[in-house]
Amino acid sequence: MKKKKKFMYKALWFTGFAGPAVICFSLVMLVPFLYGIYLTLTDWNGISAEKVFVGMKNYGAIFLDTAFWNSMGLTVIYSAISVVLINVMAFGLAYLVTSGIKGQNFFRAGFFTPNLIGGLVLGYIWQFVFSRAMVSAGQNLHIGFLSSSWLSDPIKAMAALIIVSVWQNSGFMMLIYIAGLTGVPKELVEAGVIDGCEKRQLLRYVILPQMTSSFVICLFLSITRCFMTYDLNLSLTDGGPFGSTQMASMYVYQKAFVSKNYGLGQTEAVMLFLVCAGVSLLQVWIGKRNEEAEV
Repeated sequence: MKKKKKFMYKALWFTGFAGPAVICFSLVMLVPFLYGIYLTLTDWNGISAEKVFVGMKNYGAIFLDTAFWNSMGLTVIYSAISVVLINVMAFGLAYLVTSGIKGQNFFRAGFFTPNLIGGLVLGYIWQFVFSRAMVSAGQNLHIGFLSSSWLSDPIKAMAALIIVSVWQNSGFMMLIYIAGLTGVPKELVEAGVIDGCEKRQLLRYVILPQMTSSFVICLFLSITRCFMTYDLNLSLTDGGPFGSTQMASMYVYQKAFVSKNYGLGQTEAVMLFLVCAGVSLLQVWIGKRNEEAEV
C-alpha cells in the first residue's frame, strides 16, 4: 500500500507540473503532425469535405515532380554557401568580441540585433536596399553592378538571399561560439603562451580543438535553419525571378495552398521534415561521439 501511495503521489505531482505542457505539445505539435501524415494518403484539395484515400500514390508522385527536386537543389546550394559563410562570420565576430577590445559588450548586442528582427520585416527592409538604395547609389556613382536591382537577376537574387541570411543568422551563432571560446580552459591558453605560441598558433592548436562541440551545434543548427527558410524567401524575392530562388519550403506552400493539392504538398513537406530530422539525428550522433572521445 505504501508503494502504491508513493506511486500515486509522484504521478499526481508529475501530472500537475508536466500535464499542461504535454497537453499543449500534443494539441499544437503531435496531433497536427499525425493529421498531416494522414493527409499524405489522400487527394484532398483543402476545400471539399471528402478526402479520397489514395494510399502511397503521393509518395510515388514526389519522384515525378521535377519542380520540387529543382527547389530542393536550389535549397541545397543556398544552404551550402550560407552555412559556410554564417559559421565563418559568426566565429570571426565571436573571436573579435572576446579578444578584450573596447566596448565588446556593445558590439555583442549590435551583432546579435539582426537575429531579433522577424524574417518578413527583414526581407522587406533588404528588398528596399537592393531595389532602391543600392540602385540609386550605383547610378549616381557610376558603379555598374549596383546600377540595376539585384532582385531582377537570378544569380544576384540568390546572392542577395545568401547575404541577408548570413547577416541575420551570424549573430545568433556568434553567441554559441562565444560560449565555446569562454569555456576554453585558461590554463591551456596560458601554457601555450608560455611555450611561445603566436596568436595564430594558439588559435589553431589550442583553442579550436577545444571548441568541437560548438562547431557541431552551429553547423547543424545553421543547416536546419537554412533548409527551413520561408519568411525571408517570401518577403525578399518571393521565389523570383522566374522561380530561380524558390526554396523547398516555399514550393511546398505553393503546392498545398495555391495549387490546392494538399495531399502531394503535405507529402513533400514530410520529405523536407525527414531531411531536417536526419540532419538533427546526425548532430546528436556526432555530439555523443565527441563526448565519448573526450571521456
